[in-house]
Amino acid sequence: MAHTRSRKRGPHRALRREAPSTVAVLAEESDFALMRGYRSFTFADHRTYLRQMEGLLRSLSGEGIHTRVAVFDAVDYRLFCHEERLDPDTPASRTRYVAEVAASGATVAYTGQPMARLVQALTDTQACRAAWEKAAEVLSRAGACAACGADIARVSLDRAARAVSLLMEAAGEGTHHLVCSVGVPGSPLVTALDAYADEDGALRVDETAALALTTSLAAGLATDSPGGLVLRTEREGARDTVRGWNLHGDWLRALTAAEVFTAYCTDPVTGDPVPPEHGVDHLPGLELPHPGGDLHC
Repeated sequence: MAHTRSRKRGPHRALRREAPSTVAVLAEESDFALMRGYRSFTFADHRTYLRQMEGLLRSLSGEGIHTRVAVFDAVDYRLFCHEERLDPDTPASRTRYVAEVAASGATVAYTGQPMARLVQALTDTQACRAAWEKAAEVLSRAGACAACGADIARVSLDRAARAVSLLMEAAGEGTHHLVCSVGVPGSPLVTALDAYADEDGALRVDETAALALTTSLAAGLATDSPGGLVLRTEREGARDTVRGWNLHGDWLRALTAAEVFTAYCTDPVTGDPVPPEHGVDHLPGLELPHPGGDLHC
């Protein structure tokens, strides 16, 4: 009997391994607190919940199932249930919401990373997508150039993509962390991109983060908004370096070493000075050749 049951289950298990899975995690304690208002949500402690979620992810991974993880936003879930006329106090409604979130693409692959690192990656991914959506909205309102009729959004995106490409090429070998801050009308855009370039110049980047940063930079160029880029580079056996640029008209202006130091050692919220980090050199930004033409003609 045991042998017969095993044979029957075999094909199902094989198919299960070929069916990808999506799990949504209540990464924020505030979201967890809101979900506790539903009777069908039986978890009482956020820490315990995260441990059990980690156990679930390990179990799926152990079965060879490719799993992606998304953020479960309790406020967004409530709006989703209202729009779809669903009872939010049921597991079935939560399952439908997870499927909706998965379709948006704002997910992180589970590869066995600790829950703390996974939650941080999810938070970064969610922030990245929110910035991209805001930047895309800004670009959608850019319109056409009054003088030449050019599509400002398209030209700005081309120019931003060229700037990021030139910057990463000039940065050379190493592990790079690039942050773009743009003061577009409304709320400022802050995006980050991690990249690694080997000694042969091959570059590895997260495509979603690269798109978000490029779009944010394009939004700044299109609206002639203040902003800047900061690049931190790590190389084995060498001190970390920090370089910077600011948005200047329709291109990037390389900052001096003193300007980089001031920007990097100032609290962006309070404006108070921050002690310089040990083992970090503040260097002038690299000159990036202007692509020619005038974006704001």
